[in-house]
Amino acid sequence: MITLLDRIARYAAGHWRRSLAIAAVLVAALGALAGTVGGQFTDEFSVPGTDSQRALDLLEDRFPAAANEGATVVFHADEGSVTDGERSQAIAGATREISRLDDVTSVTDPLSKRGAGQVSEDGSVAFATVQYDRPAAEVDPDDAEQLLTAAESAEGGGLEVAASGPVVDVAEQQLAPVGELIGIAVAVIVLTLAFGSVSAMLLTLISALIALAGGMMLLTLGAGVTTIPEVTPTLAVMLGLGAGIDYALLIVGRYREHLAAGESVPDSAAAAGRTAGVSVLAAGAIVAVAISGLLATGIPFVGRMGLASAVVVAGVAVGAVTLLPALMGAFAKRLRPRRAAGLGPSAAFARWDQRVTRRPWIALVAGIAALAVLAAPFTDLRLGQPDDGNDRAGSTTRVAYDELSDGFGPGFNGTLTLAAALPGDGDDSSAALARLTDELGRTDGVAAVSEPTLSPGGDAATITVTPTTAPQDERTSELVDALRDEVVPTATAGSGVETYVGGNTAIQDDMAGKIADRLPLFIVAVVGLSLLFLMAVFRSVWVPVVSAAFNLLSIAAAYGVVVAIFQWGWGASLLGIDGELPIVSFIPLLMFAILFGLSMDYNVFLVSRIREEYMRGAGPRESVVRGLARVSRLILAAGAIMTAVFLGFATDPDVVVKVFGIGLGAAIMIDVLIVRMVVAPAVMTLLGDRAWWLPAWLDRVLPHLELEGEREGGEPEGERERERDRRRAPLPQPAAAEAGSATD
Repeated sequence: MITLLDRIARYAAGHWRRSLAIAAVLVAALGALAGTVGGQFTDEFSVPGTDSQRALDLLEDRFPAAANEGATVVFHADEGSVTDGERSQAIAGATREISRLDDVTSVTDPLSKRGAGQVSEDGSVAFATVQYDRPAAEVDPDDAEQLLTAAESAEGGGLEVAASGPVVDVAEQQLAPVGELIGIAVAVIVLTLAFGSVSAMLLTLISALIALAGGMMLLTLGAGVTTIPEVTPTLAVMLGLGAGIDYALLIVGRYREHLAAGESVPDSAAAAGRTAGVSVLAAGAIVAVAISGLLATGIPFVGRMGLASAVVVAGVAVGAVTLLPALMGAFAKRLRPRRAAGLGPSAAFARWDQRVTRRPWIALVAGIAALAVLAAPFTDLRLGQPDDGNDRAGSTTRVAYDELSDGFGPGFNGTLTLAAALPGDGDDSSAALARLTDELGRTDGVAAVSEPTLSPGGDAATITVTPTTAPQDERTSELVDALRDEVVPTATAGSGVETYVGGNTAIQDDMAGKIADRLPLFIVAVVGLSLLFLMAVFRSVWVPVVSAAFNLLSIAAAYGVVVAIFQWGWGASLLGIDGELPIVSFIPLLMFAILFGLSMDYNVFLVSRIREEYMRGAGPRESVVRGLARVSRLILAAGAIMTAVFLGFATDPDVVVKVFGIGLGAAIMIDVLIVRMVVAPAVMTLLGDRAWWLPAWLDRVLPHLELEGEREGGEPEGERERERDRRRAPLPQPAAAEAGSATD
């Protein structure tokens, strides 16, 4: 691998025109292929083997119109009733206008006979149900906007209108890539400060964006072959942009070090490729493995989301070691540093690292204590499903949610759908359905039960159950369990009617249960594969084990930050969130996979440089000080950029994306500032020579994935051993350490 990356970088930098032409042709071909063969991202959601999935499958098969969620338009009277004065005519006119919209198959007038039960008891709230001929994700945003415009035509005369539902969410989607723009703006500033060069900043940014574009083309291409969730592009851009800039930053930083030492452009590119390039591929592989581990959950949309994101991360890693050397050749004259001293080891970081390594136990305890404090809220984690009640106060979806809750009860926004498969033509099942309806009405926690609605073929029926409690209330989940375990089996026994409990609350409960069942396997798979990979890379047992342990602790700290902000409400109002927000069950799972991989990124960057110094003959503590002095500045810059990229997505209107952005941003900040700058140096110092111990039998079994590309020229083994004799030499002071490292 080292030889291959050396040759690729040397050729690309020496023949940059030809290399860029090849890259342009490949990107253009990939773009054309993605444009013709690629598919669309969908909101297809399934949790195979669960009761709620069986209910949904039954509806899609025998009740397709009921399976397509549309929108709910809510009419609210400030005073009096929605039927007072000309309000009735206004509501009727709005529903007629909605019925004329493209893709709308039906809309109920709540004031007509067909709209029975769609007006609150006090008459102040009414709602109309809008049905579309396709899933909400396939409704054009302009058509969704027309729905809001038609509904708002009823406003006036003391009548207010609001709307909610999947189609309304489509209309309110934020099209401007605010998160990406914030991340890029911060990257421009940080890269310019880190390199002291606009050209180096542009090189890093351009290569990362091109590699990200290639990864997204692969993602679009994949959507033409399999189903990829619609939230995946947002997650992939978040990861790909941050990782792409980080990888390019590391390689360009190493490249400029060799330029400053007087080496030629091809030689400098080759040296960067066989050192930083190998670290980048190793880091990218760990991230890809960790995220791909989501396939072990058994939930298709989660697994595909992880696999697709892993493809993008792998794409930016490969782009960093192939495209970047060609751009280095193109920018050659502008990248050579004017002051070589500015690229050497940092005296400030050398002083900091000497303080940490001088009293490693104190640093270790302090770091663990800080992580434990941040992780403390994690013990209060509450899984659930955010809904429109968590939207920004004053938004149309939040207004609709509150008005429906006030008019029809807290459970109206989280109704349960019972889907029943009927034997024969359904006539013989009427008694069973009536018995089921009666039993449901007598069940504690049920506010209302609708009459059974038969499918067009008469082979299925649906019953809507309105709980007395809100969707996020634990008692609603207990009601789901009671219906499945007791009420439904008792009422339908011997009738041949197979009934499944569905609805959003039921789906979320089933998904949480499935994730809980697969979580141990997932964690073992991700951590185990990462450990084996790091052992093969670093030829060590203790470094991977300790790294994994502290990665897990930093992930727990990130979970704690998420709970404090979104559940406890610390600053949540600044993010446009009102009240407590339960954490969707798959978010901790995704965060674990992503954060474990990204934490290993920085671990590889740091430890590979420490190992490189150790193999040159530096003692355990000296190698830590020298390694960190060289790479800390780049790690901090990379962490700042990735944190900004993630935090930028907190502006997204989707609360799930907000949680991801805040959680991942906080995690990177914690990992860089506490784990890499405090805990890791302390642990490496305490381990000493044992850090690089590997049993002989394991050394024979594991493949050799060397990171010390500087030895590619073939430093004799005996010479390396003689260099290690210097390990007991006294540590130099910061200034001396800087000068000594610069000559290595």
